[in-house]
Parts: sequence; structure tokens; C-alpha cells
Amino acid sequence: MELRNITDDRNIIEKVVENSIAQELEIRPGDILLSINGSRVKDIIDYKYLISDEYIEVEIEKADGEVWILEIEKEIDEDLGIIFTNPLIDRAKTCRNKCIFCFIDQLPPNMRETLYFKDDDSRLSFLQGNFITLTNMNDEEIDRIIKYRLSPINVSVHTTNPELRVKMLNNKNAGNIFSILKRFKEADIKVNCQIVLVPNVNDGMELKRTLKDLSSLYPSVESVAVVPVGLTRYRENLCKIQPFNQERAMELISMIKEEQYKYLSKLGTRLVFLSDEFYAMTNEPLPPYEAYEGFPQLENGVGLMRSFEYEIDEELNKIDYKLTVDKKYIIATGKLAARFMNRIKAKIENKFTSLKLEVIPIENDFFGRSITVSGLITGQDIIKQIKTYETYKDYDGIVIPKSMLRKDTNIFLDDITTEYIERELGIEIIPVEVSGKEFIKFIRSA
Repeated sequence: MELRNITDDRNIIEKVVENSIAQELEIRPGDILLSINGSRVKDIIDYKYLISDEYIEVEIEKADGEVWILEIEKEIDEDLGIIFTNPLIDRAKTCRNKCIFCFIDQLPPNMRETLYFKDDDSRLSFLQGNFITLTNMNDEEIDRIIKYRLSPINVSVHTTNPELRVKMLNNKNAGNIFSILKRFKEADIKVNCQIVLVPNVNDGMELKRTLKDLSSLYPSVESVAVVPVGLTRYRENLCKIQPFNQERAMELISMIKEEQYKYLSKLGTRLVFLSDEFYAMTNEPLPPYEAYEGFPQLENGVGLMRSFEYEIDEELNKIDYKLTVDKKYIIATGKLAARFMNRIKAKIENKFTSLKLEVIPIENDFFGRSITVSGLITGQDIIKQIKTYETYKDYDGIVIPKSMLRKDTNIFLDDITTEYIERELGIEIIPVEVSGKEFIKFIRSA
């Protein structure tokens, strides 16, 4: 997620949602929110808290300087339909950790400045699902989360061993994570936890200890995602870390199965879930759809493949006879998902005549070939590697997952656009949502 850090601390309204309360009251983009119920709005958390009542008074400064006092009766927790120029209103809080696995520390030089910004802001956890470590917050800020009942909140735990967490995050304040989570449980704050697993550091018995501690906080701790450490080729002068391999991934899958069985019997939930990367490293099958219990951490790459395949199967089952789609498409994906996408390809081609799909795994030369996920593929790697396929211009387009692009843009991580690739390759680039339903919809409309 890239954040615009805007120095103007006024609550400038950028957009008004169609058919919202704000539109009905003739609030316009460019207007400034001054106060709610007489209280200054410090940030989006204040805003959400202050508008939760059924009756509120909103003070708005119009573009001509006139000040309106609006008395509003609404449903409890109903939003006004206001989007601010800066959703935090004040500046985002920078992470002061120096985590041994930090991905931002492993970025190559000369990328756009926003990619190097490290956030560790509770408001971003509430707003956009970002994971935070809670190490860059004082007691007053923790109290504010509890007072405003910010829930759910996403927390990067990594380990509950105080000494180990201090070492992993290189922050002397990192060791009190369990006591903070216990306070959240007492306040009935819902928490989703993340563990970035580093071989020989927080795996094995340390992982079991962490899971035991977190399970004691259920149902406040609703889910725990375990994801592998990501290592680029830009790790000079950084802590030496081993990557996960197939053998280690298989051992982890076996261990988590045992833990899930234990928690399912004791708590009624599996509680802990592995990211898809561990299964893709091995020949182990993905867990069944129901084993993900509603996919609480889908955005963390936990169950994305299973959800995608389930939606593909659902859509294909609606087709009673073979459909004719006389098209040829390349599917560009990360190396990790190539085998999975070939399985999806076979299912789709079985339902459509004259359709040809070719899965091409793109090696990540930009970050290093140990990075195998689709979301970190760059435009320059697509150009370079697609050009090695002599027949690529015989296809009608190259389908890519939208996760390769910055949100709501056509720009890859290396600032190359889809239009630039189209000019370089002479073939259409077709971004599609990472959704089985949307993928089949695209095929059927081709």
C-alpha cells in the first residue's frame, strides 16, 4: 500500500459518495470539515467515532469561507459518505523497527519514494487492513484503540517470546506484545495475527509456543496467518536468513495440521492458517474450501488459491455444454503459481472449444529469483521474458492478475505501465481481478 503523506492538516473533503447523506446536504469536494459535535477531528479514527451517534452536529466550511452547521439525524454507525484528501488527515506514523526480515529494507535503489515509506500506524490497520507491530505506540495510543473500540485490528506478532521478538524487530519495546494483546482481549477487541516465519529463528518450538499463547487469547484473537519470509537479492549488510525449501515447507504443513486439529477440538476453530506459498512449494494438496473457515486472511495470501479454484469450479458447473471461444491467451503468472494455474487452465479448456490458454511463469529478475509470487512481478521482467517466446504475437492478449499493479492503476512496481508493455510487445495486456468468477466472466466475454 502506498501512502500519500500530505502536510496540510485540514480535513479537506476530496469526494462525496453518490446518494449519501453528505450529497443530500450539499456538501461538496473542496469543503472543509471543522468539527463534529463541537470536537475537532484529529484523524479518521476520531471521525468514525464521532459520527457513530444517531444525532450529530457537523460544522463545514464552504469554498467561499461561509460556515455551515448541519444537524443530522441518521441510523447509528451510518456513514456520511465523505472521503478525505488524506484519509489519516495528519501524517502517518513511521515504523521505527529494524526487523531482520523487513521487505522494504530489501528494495533496490531508485524506485519511487513512496515504496520506501515504512508505516506502523494503527489507523491503517483499521482503514486498510495493514498489519502493525504495536511497538511504535505509547500507552495513550493503546488506550485510544480500546476507547474507540477499533476492531478488528491486524497485528504482526511473529513471536510471543519477549527476548526473541526484541531481537527480530530490533526494538527494545517489542517484548510486551502479549500483555498488549491480553488488554485487547479484556476489552473485547478482535485481532487477526500474522507470523512471518524465519527458518531457525521463530519456527519449530518457538512457533508452537507463539501459537499456544495466541490460542489462549481466543476468541479475541480470531485468526493467525503464517507466511514465509520473503528474501530479495538486495540483502547486502543485512542479517543472513535461510529461505524456506520444499522439505521445510512439508514439515511445517504437517505440524500445522496437528495444531489445527488440536485447536478445532478445543476451541471449535482451526485458528492458525498457512499461506498458499507453503503448499505451492510442495506437492501437498491445498486444504479443502471449508478448512479456511470463511477466509479471514485472504488478503494475506491465505486461501487465495483455494478460493480462486472454488469460484472457477462454481462458474464452470453453470455451463451445461461446451462453449466456443475462438481465442488464444497467454496467462502470465509468478513461478510459484504456475503449476496451480496449469491445473486451472485444464479445467477451463475442458469447457470451451477453440480456446487455447498458455501459462507462462515469469521469473523475478528484478527482485531476485527467490521471489516467486505474482504480486511482485515487474513490467520489465514481463517484457524481457515474453519476448523469448517466438510465437507470443500469435496470441490475442496477455492476461495478468491485477495484483501485479498498483491499486486502481495500470502501473507495475517498476513504474512501467501496461500501455508501455503493449507498445513494446505489440500485444494487448489484460488485467483481471484475482477472482475465479471474474476470470470466467472474462473468458466468456472474449
